[in-house]
Amino acid sequence: MTDYLIDGEADLPLFIFAHGAGAGMDHEFMSSVASGLAKRGIRVVRFNFPYMVKRAEDGKRRPPDRAPKLLQAYQAVIEELSEGKPVVIGGKSMGGRMSSLLAGELNVAGIACLGFPFHPPGKPENFKGDHLADIDKPTLILQGERDTFGKKEEFAEFTLSSSVKIEFIPDGDHSFKPRKSSGHTEQANIQLAVKKLAQFILEVYSEK
Repeated sequence: MTDYLIDGEADLPLFIFAHGAGAGMDHEFMSSVASGLAKRGIRVVRFNFPYMVKRAEDGKRRPPDRAPKLLQAYQAVIEELSEGKPVVIGGKSMGGRMSSLLAGELNVAGIACLGFPFHPPGKPENFKGDHLADIDKPTLILQGERDTFGKKEEFAEFTLSSSVKIEFIPDGDHSFKPRKSSGHTEQANIQLAVKKLAQFILEVYSEK
């Protein structure tokens, strides 16, 4: 049995929300998004990948597990929580990328990626989004316009499936934080992301 953080009532549409590489399920960004979605009628369940579970136990920082181990852990969570029904999954950065790699899972009805890590900052040649050209499940990518893992102006070069919808967060970085000079605020950007995400999740469930 995996430890979970849960926001929202039991009978609401479910969103399984995976964390990014450097911070666990209880990170402030994760909490803000989860509580915002719960207020919009969505049940959000967060979990930690195995390496983050170990960090929580002993306090030692570790690099993420390799993709096969991450995906195996994620599959177990989906199996336990979906109870054989369609479910929307997603995540922050690495968690979103892992979600997109599980698009072929039977119970996955839709995928949401918050800050997709298309490539490491400054290394566009190390592209990690090839599979998005063939994804056939409804997929939402919420991307900060200034995200160094994939900026808005780079998207013209990306090949994405027609199932993928992109929403840009104004002047946002990888965590949607804007510059003060932009006139936008971090709080407003998070609220915008939550609104777009909630609309997407509820739309996917309405079509099931």
